[in-house]
Amino acid sequence: MSGGVRIGIAGAGLGGVAAAGLLEKAGFDVVLFDQAPAFSRLGAGIQFGPNVLKILATLDGLDKKLEKISCLPDYWVSRKWDDGTVMAKIPLNAERERYGAPYITIHRGDLHQAMLDCVSPERVKWGHKLVDFIDDGQGVTLNFENGASEKVDILIGADGINSRVREKIFGLDEAVYTGWIAHRAIIPGAAAKSLGADLNAKWWSADRHIVCYYLDKNEDEFYLVTGEPAEWTSRAGQLPSSREALREAFKGFHPMVQGYIDATDVVTKWPLKTRAPLPVWYQGRSVLLGDACHPMKPHMAQGAAMAVEDAAVLARCLAELGTKDLERTFRSYHEARKERATKVQSISNANTWLRQPEDPYWCYGDNIYDLTIE
Repeated sequence: MSGGVRIGIAGAGLGGVAAAGLLEKAGFDVVLFDQAPAFSRLGAGIQFGPNVLKILATLDGLDKKLEKISCLPDYWVSRKWDDGTVMAKIPLNAERERYGAPYITIHRGDLHQAMLDCVSPERVKWGHKLVDFIDDGQGVTLNFENGASEKVDILIGADGINSRVREKIFGLDEAVYTGWIAHRAIIPGAAAKSLGADLNAKWWSADRHIVCYYLDKNEDEFYLVTGEPAEWTSRAGQLPSSREALREAFKGFHPMVQGYIDATDVVTKWPLKTRAPLPVWYQGRSVLLGDACHPMKPHMAQGAAMAVEDAAVLARCLAELGTKDLERTFRSYHEARKERATKVQSISNANTWLRQPEDPYWCYGDNIYDLTIE
């Protein structure tokens, strides 16, 4: 049903790349634009649950390829900040058969590259920052900062929390600073092992936390990412920080956490921002996915997962319902995704996920291919 329809995607993050791969597989003429000059292995970790791996399985068996290079934690462990008491131990790969797919932790750059490999290279245009677009009812003309112009039939805004597509449709407004920042650093896996690290754990106090996990099958890299209240006045999306700042923020935490901090070298920090849920995610020939329409604090490790789920449902709607009546197709996509994405956004922003024993099957066990599109 693709019928030669050309689809432009603004933003080559994980949601945009997933959309490009899935839509190309469905036979659409896809072109993926990103403002970055080229791909780079950004220094951060990410967790993907079975809900996402079921989608990636449809991209040339990408789930199997990722499983070969990722860490596969059997459990999520929540620990008390000062004495390390286990507050919750939630089965992940320990119940893989129940979930129907693995749970992985991986370096974001390695994941991103593996996903990009599922998109034909000629369909990816780096150095293309979208500055404006015009929807004339028959197509969408895209104008880029480098002077280039492109014509597409449909525009997908996968361009993040500061989405230019969202801004053009719904107006300019600033993302809301939540009052929290996140520090992040990668330390040698050997240092974490010497301290007796869990494969995947979150240390909680009343007002802050630190999440710690390995990034690869060989456990060579170990990732630290925090959530903590702090002031933020810069307009920058990320700033350099220091081991000393991290140590001060987590003063009194368990000796294992102090050992992690002592092993840090490069430490960065960034502000956690969000937006209120949008009433609708599309207008005319343009449609949003991921952080462009439902950004959230990263406290469920499901922000990128929701973007990939969006991409998969949107690809299904375009393939199964067609592009003749985009109002119907985009409405079906929005109705299929809004409740789940809003629920995850709410829980993530509240920072309560897996702090106490609970069954996460509703999230990890979900399969968008069981969803009825209508």
